[in-house]
Amino acid sequence: MDNNFKDLPKSYWLDSTPDTNYPSLEEDINVDIVIIGGGLAGLNIAYLLQKEGLKITILEADRICKGTTAYTTAKITSQHGLIYGKIQGKFGDEIASLYGKANETAIKMYEDIINKNQIDCDFIYESAFVFTQDDKYMEKIEDEVEIASNIGIDAFYVDEIPFPMDIKGAIGFNNQAQFHPRKYILALANIIQDKVQIYENTRAVDIEEDNEYIITTEQGKKVKAKKVIIASHYPFYNKKGMYFAKIFPKKSYIVGIEAEEKYPGGMYINAEKPTRSLRHQNTPNGELILVVGGYPDVGKKEDTNKNYDALIEFANNIFTVKDIPYRWSTQDYITLDEIPYIGYFTSDTPNMYIATGFQKWGMTNSMVSAMLIKDLIIDGKSPWQEVYNPSRKNIIASAKNFIVENLNVANQLLDGKLSPLPEDISLKPGEAKIIKIHKERIGAYRDEEGVLHFVNTTCTHMGCELNWNSAERTWDCPCHGSIFDIDGKIIQGPAVEPLKAGNNVNTIKKLLKEDF
Repeated sequence: MDNNFKDLPKSYWLDSTPDTNYPSLEEDINVDIVIIGGGLAGLNIAYLLQKEGLKITILEADRICKGTTAYTTAKITSQHGLIYGKIQGKFGDEIASLYGKANETAIKMYEDIINKNQIDCDFIYESAFVFTQDDKYMEKIEDEVEIASNIGIDAFYVDEIPFPMDIKGAIGFNNQAQFHPRKYILALANIIQDKVQIYENTRAVDIEEDNEYIITTEQGKKVKAKKVIIASHYPFYNKKGMYFAKIFPKKSYIVGIEAEEKYPGGMYINAEKPTRSLRHQNTPNGELILVVGGYPDVGKKEDTNKNYDALIEFANNIFTVKDIPYRWSTQDYITLDEIPYIGYFTSDTPNMYIATGFQKWGMTNSMVSAMLIKDLIIDGKSPWQEVYNPSRKNIIASAKNFIVENLNVANQLLDGKLSPLPEDISLKPGEAKIIKIHKERIGAYRDEEGVLHFVNTTCTHMGCELNWNSAERTWDCPCHGSIFDIDGKIIQGPAVEPLKAGNNVNTIKKLLKEDF
């Protein structure tokens, strides 16, 4: 099968649902609660809070559910790899138990919301499995079965899975689920819109603290709020919390295949690297099988199409692949100790909350965020706040990760500034490179019509140098995960300002004598 990709990647979740058309904020407003971010976490939080008689607003930089949620694999599971052995080893039985109960409750909460509101979003229960082909993971899998069972999860051990591959063993969780995330969110937004103001294309760029919070948008409008919830995947607000040093991005790639064989059911992920994951999705055109892999670093200097090629090779070893109608990528943020940060933004911000660092397991952790933050706002406490507390003291146990990841950021920053660059711009259509013109670093991309697009490759978030992503045709930040299009427009934060066009663009045009 020809893997010479010519079209840009597209997500099945986006391709199978209509776009939204909520208004932009065009005037200053005053509310009880502002939620920054219109993805799964933001909408779930709004749904639970809207019953409390509060005046709530959602600010979304793009359209709702067009960010990370639109590129997920959408597994609603309390099985997050071999997480329980890790948590128990670092923090003890109680924290592992609370983590499991929070995520099991999240699955049931989805079912309750979907049933109560009769939301058609392809929600079905499936068992979830972690398997290994490596002997060194067997003890961890066996321990995981025991730990998960002891905290009340319906976990079991199997020595085979229904695919033509030899495995050493696997752990399964019963009563897990999957769904279509955009069908769910679009329905949820429609349900809450009479009580919650939803503003799209309204990027929050700053937060000021007075007696209340004042959020400034990209258009200069002000939102005054008693409480602020930052659910924007990565916190754009850097003045407190030092989250830029406590979370780091990782990438996953997905291909949606059509196969001769019928998918046997279940959701699967391996324990070792490289990560490989499988689930299916029924569509009007038949069965789509999602083949997932990761987690390469974000913004690496590499041909990112090779990540799709590796997944297609893996799929061909298991299925008779007929077609590959979809492929896309996603990224999420990893915390230092592998537990998300959900709760008070810092220990001294009782009216500012955060939900971030979902570790690639955003479906259940988004709902946990909604339940936990709602409890903090309404009751002043949550049974799970100790587990997810962003200011938890035991995070020092992950000091090694703190050093390693921040050293990586420093290296990326220096490498980007010091790397030698070519001064010519010989580019074929569809190609890009970083060049040096009059001592300025310029990202140049020639589109399929032959037109050149220039940007200054310094990320507007914290100054790291961007690299070209050939698969998505974007400029990606290796430090904190911001993504920009070929003209410098923000696709994904934490950046809140677009890339500069390059101070010497006119000089470049003269030097190259291009026909612009």
